Formats: sequence, structure tokens, C-alpha cells
Amino acid sequence: MASAVLPSGSLCAAAAAAAAAPPGLRLRLRLLLLLLSAAALIPTGDGQNLITEDVTVVEGEVATISCRVKNSDDSVIQLLNPNRQTIYFRDFRPLKDSRFQLVNFSNSELRVSLTNVSISDEGRYFCQLYTDPPQEIYTTITVLVPPRNLMIDIQKDTAVEGEEIEVNCTAMASKPATTIRWFKGNKELTGKSEVEEWSDMYTVTSQLMLTVGKEDDGVPVICLVDHPAVKDMQTQRYLEVQYKPQVHIQLTYPPQGLTREGDTLELTCEAIGKPQPTMVNWVRLDDDLPQHAVVSGSNLLINNLNKTDNGTYRCEASNVVGTAHSDYTLYVYDPPTTIPPPTTTTTTTTILTIITDSRAGEDNSIRAVDHAVIGGVVAVVVFAMLCLLIILGRYFARHKGTYFTHEAKGADDAADADTAIINAEGGQNNSEEKKEYFI
Repeated sequence: MASAVLPSGSLCAAAAAAAAAPPGLRLRLRLLLLLLSAAALIPTGDGQNLITEDVTVVEGEVATISCRVKNSDDSVIQLLNPNRQTIYFRDFRPLKDSRFQLVNFSNSELRVSLTNVSISDEGRYFCQLYTDPPQEIYTTITVLVPPRNLMIDIQKDTAVEGEEIEVNCTAMASKPATTIRWFKGNKELTGKSEVEEWSDMYTVTSQLMLTVGKEDDGVPVICLVDHPAVKDMQTQRYLEVQYKPQVHIQLTYPPQGLTREGDTLELTCEAIGKPQPTMVNWVRLDDDLPQHAVVSGSNLLINNLNKTDNGTYRCEASNVVGTAHSDYTLYVYDPPTTIPPPTTTTTTTTILTIITDSRAGEDNSIRAVDHAVIGGVVAVVVFAMLCLLIILGRYFARHKGTYFTHEAKGADDAADADTAIINAEGGQNNSEEKKEYFI
């Protein structure tokens, strides 16, 4: 807080000087007389305090300056500009700048508005309170200036895939200096900025080095300004990237994908690039195309396939950027085998005949089915009986062989032939004592 020096002298002398002064000085002398009159009635400044706040305003808008008095006792308030010229003395405006307008005047506040603020209005404004001793405080008006112009420049209007390009963005004549942010689509990138100052104004240039790919074609590069005086200020340029073709072979026919001898093969070559490919060519690796192959634009047609057509077929596409290709491997399978019709037996023919005849009526159909079932059961029973007879025959044949073997039992253990005869005869005698019954 600084003390103000009040003018001194006689009020009468001031009045006489004002009356005798030329018209150009008369207004100033009247103001001086008002000051002398106020000084004669200056109260003590005990308990009174001046209050004000700093003001930040965007160029061209309205700034409001407020000088308030706490615990006012009707002391005189005045407002001065940075050149210490009086803007308002009480509710009187000596300054001829009509952009200053009185908003409110009372014993406790002097509020003034300044319209259409410019950078030249920036500085300290003083609030003075005529007390004993006098009081003075200042408020600072800060003027924000948004960028005058925002320009983006790309080194090349058209870039080639894999090439590094330079993009520059310039924000001119702002206050304070602008912060520039870069975006490629939704992805934020980092650039390098340089700041130039000229007459309290700042020009910022940001450089971005960008390596482009085919996925960047048509993507916007955005230069966004971050400044307190402006929101959502941005400019953008769309990238134009040339790239070599992307080739894909589509199997048009046969739809199931299985190629057999005698079938037709149709392939379509799909090529996309920037610029659009000007040439599409079909070749067969390690051999010439079959003589019966037909190339029509991007389509390859081979009729009546055979195994000599096996191989790898390539579609090549090119533009000013480069050449690309895609391969399709053909394997021709054997034609499908024809299955001969099944041989029909007599029984089957009979059954079919019965079923055919059964169309005459539902009862006959049911009866034919019953006969077939009965015939099947009879066949199973006959087969079972034959098996049983075979098993019984084998059993009786084995039992009879065992009986004859036991007739000479005892001769097997004899030491010589005579003993064996005697033993055999003894066995026969003994056997006479046995009774055998045959059924």
C-alpha cells in the first residue's frame, strides 16, 4: 500500500485561477478544486481498508474493476489508470475514454467496466481512498489474446507407404504462448515446438515427424491449441498415402472347393491398392498355363480339369508403388466311383413282389410280413437242429473209439509177445465174467 500526496493551497486561489484560466484548462482546474475541497474534509483512516481483485479478461471482452471500502465512513474513492490519470472521481469521469462506464457508486464501492479490452489496456489500475493518511492499492488487468491464426502444413500432399513426412502447425500472435498438441485420428502424438516473441505476443510453431503406412490413408492429422483464451480451436489435414496392391484369390467355382477330373475351375483375383492396380496377370509357376485355360480380366477359367492341370497358379497385380501376388495350389482328384446296383436274391424278389402286391389292400400287406417272419423263424430252428445233430454225432464217434481201446487192456504192459497173448487171454477170461448191456 502506498501513500498519496494531496494537493495543498488556498481554495480561493484555486477558484480564482479556474475563473481566469483558458477554456482548455478550466476543466482541469475544476477537478483540482474538487480535490482541494475533498482534502479539506478528509477524515482519519482508522479502521478503513481498501479491497480489490486482479482481473483477467480475453481481448475484446469486458473487464470490471471494483474498489471496495471496508468499514467506510464516507471517504472519497477514485480510480486511476496505469498512467495515473483519473478515470473516476466519485461518480464523475474526467477521462474522455467512453469505454469506461460507471457500474456502481456508493460510500463503500466504486465499480467501473471497461469494454472492448485491448492489449494496450493491460497494466496496474489504482484505487485511492482519501483518508488521513490516504490509502492506495492496485489491481492488475491481464489481457489474454487467442492465436490470430492457426495453420497446418504437410511436407507432401501425397506420401508413399513407409515414407517419413514432416507436418508443421503454427499458432500466430497469442498471449500467453500457445501449447500445441498433435493427434493422428484418436491417438495423441508428440511434436517439437519453438516459440518466438514479438512485442509481448508469441508465435508458436510445432513440428511433427510421421512415418506413414497404408492404414494411415484418409486418417486426419489434427493440430489442437491449448490456450486459456480459447477452447476447441483446432485445424486438421487428411493424409493421402499410396501403397502397393493387396492381392487375394477367391475360389468362385466349384463352391465346395473339391476339384475332380472333368470339373470346371474358376478363380477371381481381388486386388486393392492406391492408386488402383492397372495390371492383373495370371501365371502358372514352373509351367505354362493350360491351353484350355481362359483368362478374362481378373478371372481364370479352366474347363474339363485333368491331372495335368495340377500346379500353383499365381495372380500378380501392380501399380506405381510396387507389385504383389497371391498363389493358389490346384490338385485334381479322381472322378467319383460309380457304385453298381446291389444283386437282388430270389427271396428278396419274392418279398418285394409281395410288398408290391400288397398295394391291393392293407390286409394282404400285413399277411405277407407275417409269412416272412415265420419263414425266418423256421430257418433258425432248422439250423439249430442241424448243429445239434453234428455235435451228437461227434460225441458218439468218440465214445466208440474208447470202448475198443479197452478190449486189449493188459497187453500194453507185457514184456514180450507171449506174455502179451497170455495177458490178453486172461483179460478175455476176465471179460467173460463181466456183463455188458447195449441199448
